[in-house]
Amino acid sequence: MSDAVGELLRAAAKVETLLLRRGWRFCFIGGVAVQRWGNPRFTRDLDITLLTGFGNEAMFVDPLLTELVPRRDDAREFALKRRVLLARTPEGVDVDIALGALPFEERSIQRASPWQVREGIRLTTCCAEDLVAHKVFAGRDQDWADVEQVLIRQHARLDLSLVRSELEPLLELKEDTAAMGKLDQILLRIERRLEP
Repeated sequence: MSDAVGELLRAAAKVETLLLRRGWRFCFIGGVAVQRWGNPRFTRDLDITLLTGFGNEAMFVDPLLTELVPRRDDAREFALKRRVLLARTPEGVDVDIALGALPFEERSIQRASPWQVREGIRLTTCCAEDLVAHKVFAGRDQDWADVEQVLIRQHARLDLSLVRSELEPLLELKEDTAAMGKLDQILLRIERRLEP
């Protein structure tokens, strides 16, 4: 494990401890979850969904800003308006904390499980199916590359019906009519590649 990845995972473990200490419900998504379910790749930041519900966001944001460093002058206002806290650990690792309230986010946190990364580092990540749903919803080039790697590595173990049932309402919300077709194309390509 490279020094940079080790440093990131140690920072993740500190953030996990901070959230557990407060009794909050959360899970790592993004690059940390890709480390677990896909091909490990270099990532510079931490992405977390923190279950806040609607209307209580300040009760989470304000304490976090006493322990994390804001990345914007208006980080509090931005978080309350845009539902993502852009912060940094005291060691300098960027942390994006999505203030979760949607039913998918709540279910994703319910399905999350601990990952023993190595001695002394245990992180709570979303399941592989929810990672695929998050990544397809985000839809950037790196997200699609991550989706393909997760599908290859977890192919026989994935519950694709769960992925589809979670994705459909998310994509409707986004009015994205193409993403499900793109996911199907990737799945077909992988199945052909894995055929004996």
